[in-house]
Amino acid sequence: MSHNIPPDRHYDGERHLWAHATDGARVVVGIDALGLESLGDLAYVKLVEPGTPVKRGDAIGTLEAAKMTSPVVAPASGVVAARNDAALRDPSIVNRDPYGDGWLVAIDATDWAADADHLVHGDAIGPWVDAEVERYRTEGWLE
Repeated sequence: MSHNIPPDRHYDGERHLWAHATDGARVVVGIDALGLESLGDLAYVKLVEPGTPVKRGDAIGTLEAAKMTSPVVAPASGVVAARNDAALRDPSIVNRDPYGDGWLVAIDATDWAADADHLVHGDAIGPWVDAEVERYRTEGWLE
């Protein structure tokens, strides 16, 4: 898939965050490659504490980079089960490995199936990526 967008995830098409259900209702969240392209190299990551209850759409953190600051928004309702303390200490981990070691938070979702329906997934990923790449080119984010 173009721009290194793994097809096994769900994506917040507006905010460029990914969500991946790993074990039952646990959903790991990170920023996708296109989101990182628009932000640039991260300088600072701020995330809520584990144990924080969240609703889908709530701000749960901030990513700060040279180009701009972007909110991290919960793709699912539930409770923050973990946050990536390594990314808090060294935000460059997110840039180097956004789909692996650069994850941001894990949420124990209360209704992942319902929340997942609001995200881009499956066959819709390819057309969404193509449209976003074209939009990024038009807006001057990509060469």
